[in-house]
Amino acid sequence: MRTIDLRPGPDGHAAPVTDVSFRPDGSRLATSSYDGTVLVWDVSGPAAPRPLTRLHHRRLVNAVRWNPVHPDLLATASADKTVAVWRIPDAPRLPSGPDGSGAEDTAGASAPVLLTVLARHTDDVNAVAWMPDGHRLICVSEDGRATLWDTRTGAFAGEAGTHAAHCMMVSVSAQGLVATVGEDGMIAVGDPDRPGHTVRRHCPASVEGCAWSHSGTTLAITRDDGVAELLAPDLTVRRTVTVARTAARAVAWAEDDSLFAVGAYDGCLHVFDAEGRRLHRVRDARMWPRSVALARGRVAVGSFWNGPHLLDLATATPLAEPTAPNHGPNAMAFLNGELLVGCDSGTVLAFDPESPEGPEGTEDTGGTVPEVRLLPVSDSPVLSLAADGGQFYAGTYAGNVHRCNAEGELLAVTDPLGAPVPSLCRTGDTLVAGTYNGALVALDPVSLAETGRGEPHDGSVKSLVPFGEGFASAATDRTVALGGLYDRTVLWEHGNLVNSVATLGERAVATASRDHTVQLGLLERTAGGNSWEVVRRATLLGPDESVKCVALLGDPESPVVLAGSYDFGLYRWRTDEEGTGLRSGRLVEEFRQGVSCMLPLDERRAAVAGWDGRVLIVELDTDGEVRVRRRFDLGALAGRARRDAWAVTG
Repeated sequence: MRTIDLRPGPDGHAAPVTDVSFRPDGSRLATSSYDGTVLVWDVSGPAAPRPLTRLHHRRLVNAVRWNPVHPDLLATASADKTVAVWRIPDAPRLPSGPDGSGAEDTAGASAPVLLTVLARHTDDVNAVAWMPDGHRLICVSEDGRATLWDTRTGAFAGEAGTHAAHCMMVSVSAQGLVATVGEDGMIAVGDPDRPGHTVRRHCPASVEGCAWSHSGTTLAITRDDGVAELLAPDLTVRRTVTVARTAARAVAWAEDDSLFAVGAYDGCLHVFDAEGRRLHRVRDARMWPRSVALARGRVAVGSFWNGPHLLDLATATPLAEPTAPNHGPNAMAFLNGELLVGCDSGTVLAFDPESPEGPEGTEDTGGTVPEVRLLPVSDSPVLSLAADGGQFYAGTYAGNVHRCNAEGELLAVTDPLGAPVPSLCRTGDTLVAGTYNGALVALDPVSLAETGRGEPHDGSVKSLVPFGEGFASAATDRTVALGGLYDRTVLWEHGNLVNSVATLGERAVATASRDHTVQLGLLERTAGGNSWEVVRRATLLGPDESVKCVALLGDPESPVVLAGSYDFGLYRWRTDEEGTGLRSGRLVEEFRQGVSCMLPLDERRAAVAGWDGRVLIVELDTDGEVRVRRRFDLGALAGRARRDAWAVTG
């Protein structure tokens, strides 16, 4: 397993912040990130958080939790399928650079100590929680398992529960009751020391978060339909609170249990009293409220930028904010000979992909950074892009769709669609937006007025591409579907969520899934001509992690398939008329982080972007091989754009 190498600077994270956790005394805050690191901050002066120690995993870090009994112990959970337990000294210091794995090279007694690694997990670890004894740890993972570990020895101590889908969160009460929630909509509460006494309840939506009150008398859960519930230990409902129109994700209690805070995918922090009355609603497009923590009258919230947000709990006013954006690429489009790259920063970078390779700021030498334009489309991350007729559309995490001209000037914007917009496509005279809530929303391509809502997916619509008179869609409900807005046919299902769909002509469809496979199908119209059927299908293997994106090049009858994975690899498969069954791919290129998105530029070229900020232009040779022709670095491009802007204005 290769290690993430995002080369973060000394002052923060190089990718979005996934989780936040206060030490019990409130003087330290741990943050985890997609950059594969954990930062421990001194927040004793909340207006100026100061990073003290950086810890490293090999893949993105999903969760951090301080030990309630031994406050110098910190557990960190990662997509590298491990949980690490560290001893963090009270006054560590952050040196100038990392050693590539484990803790940074701090000299002397102030260095953090890696005590144990829990390494027998079979999937990404999503969350952890300490038992009241201070030495046992509950870990929950993508495979639905909740497992119990003895951190003194690193020994596996047994199963603490299972879910039929991803187990999303775990919380342990002061009395030792373990609550787990998952995408299967199940809430389970049990005592690992009393097997067979588990209470379960099923909800009508995926359950994203849970947190016991400090007294252990109330369990707060947050659901994908925007609802929070306050439950008794036997899971009877005490109170139901409508938080937002979109998924409610994270929840945390104040120390005296007088109020609780919820982070939702409307991009807001919501604060309620214990009776469910709303006290505050705070929106900051830089916040990523998938994580929330409370301590000593302060709230910490995750971020798309380089550090956490800190707010005063009583007034909901900011105390400290992150200092710099991250330009992680999420989506691409091609317009007027320019490649458009939508980033976590809310900007779109536009540049000519035929510019010379080897930009400054990378290991390549002898090249130059091309002319680049920074288009500040939104204050919220750009998750999706589509281009058409001299204009482009951008879907954002905040749930808006923006229409801009080629210069980036805003021409129209929707009201929030109720959830983030991870997919867009233009088909016929309609712009279709796919949302996190599974909606397929038809928009007028000029005014962006909503003109209809089609048959929804039972999960986030991750990808949309035109196909014939309609479009193909891929979603977290494991399906790929084809057709118009109201008449859609499921082509096939994967063993896990589907991240991306690609088409070539009106013949080939490929999908990329978290089940580590790419599925390729060749289609024909049915006899009546009103639908499509799969006449040949192949399963393509190679990546050993989730496959994030896919593209098709060449001949629709025997396409060349490209796919990018969370294992950092760009893969290629060649197919033919006889192509069915299992096939293995060839590794074309390795990134320093997961491959995030790709876009065919024509039938022989594609752009490929990774979360390490690199963009490659690849080309299909006449011999059927895929070769890298251009390399660009988004950090260098953004730096050039800022220097050019300064030269013009200053």
